[in-house]
Amino acid sequence: MSTYQLPKQLIANCELADNDWLWLGEDAEAADLQAIDGAQHVIAPVALWLSAQDQVAARQGHCIPWLGSADLAAQLAESVADINTIPMIALFFPVFSDGRNYSNARELRTTLGFDGDILAAGDVLRDQVFYMHRCGINVFAMREDQDLDDALKAFADFQDGYQVSVDKPVPLFRRR
Repeated sequence: MSTYQLPKQLIANCELADNDWLWLGEDAEAADLQAIDGAQHVIAPVALWLSAQDQVAARQGHCIPWLGSADLAAQLAESVADINTIPMIALFFPVFSDGRNYSNARELRTTLGFDGDILAAGDVLRDQVFYMHRCGINVFAMREDQDLDDALKAFADFQDGYQVSVDKPVPLFRRR
């Protein structure tokens, strides 16, 4: 079983927060999930998360799904009775230029009404934080070479956005 190493600190709701999550790689299996301490918070690939619901429900710690670039938020929503029973959904960005999970974040918030946390992990750079936040992402696992204090400043990079977004559903020209 492979794991993805998340940083020791995350940015959550525009503040630094300690990370207590273990990220399971795409090759993880149900036996791997069962072997992990039940109190440990785990982020599992969506396919494993969906197929091992009995084990997910039996854990003391949270077990949440992560979506890769090829996964669709709608497929996750179709597989659970209430998507808002999931405390957080993670989105993996394999490279900074792969923006497919921006669409998943927006769909989770606007179309599916997800009100839990959305975590961005992988190749997450300071320059992306403002735009990811506009799509509904509120927790960030920054790439290890990124300065967290500098990344916190990204939320104020721009005073306003012209386009509609999750946080401002009315375009700028209608707000003036």
